[in-house]
Amino acid sequence: MAYKAKNQYNKMEFAGALGDLGTFIPFVVAYISINKIDPAGILLAFGLCEIFVGLYFKTPIPVQPMKAIGSGAISRAAVMTHGTIWGAGLFTAIFWTIMGFTGAIEWLNKISPKPMIKGILLGLGMSFISQGLEMIIVQPIIAIIGIMIIFLFINSTRFPAMLLVLIYGFIVAIIQTPDIFAQLSTISIQPKLPELAVTQISWNEFLMGTLVLGLPQIALTLGNSVIGTVTTNNELFPDRKTSVKTIALNLGFMNFLSTFMGGVPLCHGAGGMAAHVRFGAKTGGALVILGVIVTIIAIFFSNATTIIFKLFPIPVLGAVLFFAGLELASSIKDIGNNKSDIYVTLLTAGIAMWNMGWAFLGGLALFYAMKKNIIKI
Repeated sequence: MAYKAKNQYNKMEFAGALGDLGTFIPFVVAYISINKIDPAGILLAFGLCEIFVGLYFKTPIPVQPMKAIGSGAISRAAVMTHGTIWGAGLFTAIFWTIMGFTGAIEWLNKISPKPMIKGILLGLGMSFISQGLEMIIVQPIIAIIGIMIIFLFINSTRFPAMLLVLIYGFIVAIIQTPDIFAQLSTISIQPKLPELAVTQISWNEFLMGTLVLGLPQIALTLGNSVIGTVTTNNELFPDRKTSVKTIALNLGFMNFLSTFMGGVPLCHGAGGMAAHVRFGAKTGGALVILGVIVTIIAIFFSNATTIIFKLFPIPVLGAVLFFAGLELASSIKDIGNNKSDIYVTLLTAGIAMWNMGWAFLGGLALFYAMKKNIIKI
């Protein structure tokens, strides 16, 4: 696949690179602190995948921790071994590779109507807004100031909103953690490579990872990581289109790589892409920039990850996630005035905030029932 566009590496791409930290940092911190997974493996896999995705697709397609798997692994940390999490990643890699090579993912995309896809994007956007609010209410005044900064500077190229929010977050962190400089001064270069994880997965861990973590993730990945991401990418960058087959195969590749080096299951996401773009990213350069930063931290400073992430206060990340949700939800503006299409979109969105699998099936069923006049609105 040939692309005419070239990646750019400037302050806007750098600002856009940070637009998806609201989903990335909380999951990574939880995996490290609660599940006790080696940060070197998590960060190196993430960084390398970011670099690859940015160089190959040349659009800011995000790389994110898988939400359903992450939530399941973190909430049940007492019974979720590292091998179980890696087993879920291995299953994910195998599943999406098969979906890509067999053409099954293309068939699912073909039967998916636009109103249903828009409903998935709306539901995901509203979920981001809800999650952002949960992070905001911890310290609402701090978060509101962050939101105001975003709204005031979101269209500025001279003072990118994300860079100003980043600086604001650093100031908040310094005020709230007076000894932050003392903690940062303890950071030293300690080169480290992750362990080889794929050989440590037992059959029972693979089975548990598949059934308890991997299978519940499929519907969310289908709607958000594959169909939603492709739709968002192709609308924003018609000169750099991709396909559901390519994205599915890339999911397989990323999760083979991440599982191999002890990382966590990875995916893409329409919300993350909307965030990258709205905060300034226009090419894959944003992904490469973020990937290089994370890779350097993974190899040389992985032992200091928790200290480094203290520079990103939760309410400030919540403000970023809240705005990313608004941006994604607004993507349904071209749904039109057809009442039946609006019904499908709203039904899908409402269910998607609860369960992506049922949202996909519900939206699909309602669309074709109305198309065949079984149901009339």
